Amino acid sequence: MELWPGLWTLLLLLALLLPTLWFCSPSAKYFFKMAFYNGWILFLAVLAIPVCAVRGRNVENMKILRLMLLHIKYLYGIRVEVRGAHHFPPSQPYVVVSNHQSSLDLLGMMEVLPGRCVPIAKRELLWAGSAGLACWLAGVIFIDRKRTGDAISVMSEVAQTLITQDVRVWVFPEGTRNHNGSMLPFKRGAFHLAVQAQVPIVPIVMSSYQDFYCKKERRFTSGRCQVRVLPPVPTEGLTPDDVPALADTVRHSMLTVFREISTDGRGGGDYLKKPGRVGEAQL
Repeated sequence: MELWPGLWTLLLLLALLLPTLWFCSPSAKYFFKMAFYNGWILFLAVLAIPVCAVRGRNVENMKILRLMLLHIKYLYGIRVEVRGAHHFPPSQPYVVVSNHQSSLDLLGMMEVLPGRCVPIAKRELLWAGSAGLACWLAGVIFIDRKRTGDAISVMSEVAQTLITQDVRVWVFPEGTRNHNGSMLPFKRGAFHLAVQAQVPIVPIVMSSYQDFYCKKERRFTSGRCQVRVLPPVPTEGLTPDDVPALADTVRHSMLTVFREISTDGRGGGDYLKKPGRVGEAQL
């Protein structure tokens, strides 16, 4: 019984301390927001698992995850604008390639994710508790990047799945999150996959998060993100020898658009209104 007064005192101190940290410390607010972001996704995954389990492992379950995750942007005051969605091929498999900045990419992905499209993710995600199980049920393709032979084998299987099951895949060709406000060199797995399956590549660019999110500065506020879907890049007739040039060409076009829509620090805005910008007419 002697512990109860101490416990109530601790709870009272926390009740006073947490709001103080929230309003006075941007770093504390950053950690609170990220903790809630990850915790909320894990909780939503718990709700999604029994619903998805009715179908078993099925790419159609991705619609359920998307529906459950779409509201998160409102909780954080993030406005996501999508342009160029008409560039998605209407009735064929394709490979989506997108830049990768942080775990917040999930918000942009869910906003624009086409039907029967699943991400290719690192195998470690499979063991991320309820989120890993929900992703597995939704047909997410897991690759062990440390074992090159296994990754190549999985990609070959995915190429067959693209054709036979009318599936689209979403790949982050940088291979890891990039917080430096640009794009890392692209790994070529996604491009080998597209060439092997002879399906188009659909580049997607998400503008910089720097005006509202910065991991290094421990800053996370509200803001705006623009998601640009670029015209599909055909791969018919290309061979593995063409992959390096293909990857470089796609990266260059994506980097050009990334700089355009991120220049003003608000995911586009006034900068996009200026006439004569390279790439503006493409969309």
